[in-house]
Amino acid sequence: MNKDIFKGNWKQFKGKARKNWGKLTDDDLDVVEGDQEILAGKIQERYGVTKEEAKKQIDEYDWDED
Repeated sequence: MNKDIFKGNWKQFKGKARKNWGKLTDDDLDVVEGDQEILAGKIQERYGVTKEEAKKQIDEYDWDED
């Protein structure tokens, strides 16, 4: 997903991120503010995966699903 679109829609995506990555706290998601790199770092930190795996999860997640 385009980084500008991701950042612009972060308020809507925030709930989806919380649902998909339940270990992320509200504070984690507030810090992310739509930045995919920061989100990947938080996923890496909370789930113990590599940064590459975290980025892959973000890229493969269907952000348009309801």
